[in-house]
Amino acid sequence: MISRIIEFSIRRRWLVVLACFIASALGLWSLTHIPIDAVPDITNNQVQINTVAPALSPVEIEKQVTFRIETALAGTPGLEYTRSLSRNGFSQVTAVFGDKINIYFARQQINERLLEVRGSLPPGAEPRIGPVSTGLGEIYMWTVEYQRSSGGAVKDGQPGWQGDGAYLTPDRQRLTSELERAAYLRTVQDWIIRPQLKGVPGVAGVDAIGGYVKQYQVQPDPSKLIALGLSFGDIARAIEANNLSRGATTIEQNGEGYVVRATGRVETADEIADIAVSTRASIPVRIRDIAEVKSEPRPGPAAQVNRETKSSSERL
Repeated sequence: MISRIIEFSIRRRWLVVLACFIASALGLWSLTHIPIDAVPDITNNQVQINTVAPALSPVEIEKQVTFRIETALAGTPGLEYTRSLSRNGFSQVTAVFGDKINIYFARQQINERLLEVRGSLPPGAEPRIGPVSTGLGEIYMWTVEYQRSSGGAVKDGQPGWQGDGAYLTPDRQRLTSELERAAYLRTVQDWIIRPQLKGVPGVAGVDAIGGYVKQYQVQPDPSKLIALGLSFGDIARAIEANNLSRGATTIEQNGEGYVVRATGRVETADEIADIAVSTRASIPVRIRDIAEVKSEPRPGPAAQVNRETKSSSERL
């Protein structure tokens, strides 16, 4: 048999050379188009359930959240085991399934079990299933920075860097301190970059792990509250009631309908400070009279993209 192959190769040597050339060309083409993974995802089939309850200690999280979720997951078809961690205000339960179980079937089973246990969890504790990704699914990390002017003339009043060192945003916000500029970068990441990246095929989630989250803090003065007979709950209820958009009705005129709507969403710290909490002798008591309202960015731990994992039948 070997002698026949050698004899055929000698007699048809040009055909053999052509076949080798075609095979090499196909190999090079496949090398540039085949989706090769630099780090194959060897993680087992798992579904993560994350629950945030800021008011609970680790012991309370373990007793009232983690243990109840693990108990509810017991007996799920295809479930091999569960592992968990309980921290201050945070619970994470990882359910590990067999390799033959489809990941989307497993997530459906977990979601059905969570519907049963939600009623027994503490108020405000809402368990959420993590994205279809694992620790090996981080494929890209980046930072968001300001672009410095490249020697061009600074145009005051135009979006960008100003002559006094401040930065003017496209929505006319003037950022003077380093903290304000860092908070604006996080806003750009959360509201501009992240929604666009989540629409890319194959991306399961985009996590922001850096920057400063902009938030408004109301810091009441206890002595003023006692003097006016108010409480922290009164301030919270006043802010909630005055941060709503309500629709009334429509007015028809000349065959056209006009929608009547009251926009009550607060957008700045000054608008929060103008909210009336109560009245004393027909004089409104506003938040600015009993509390200090500040725009205080909350520090966070860069950003990353998590790829979507394949089902168990498609893994390497």
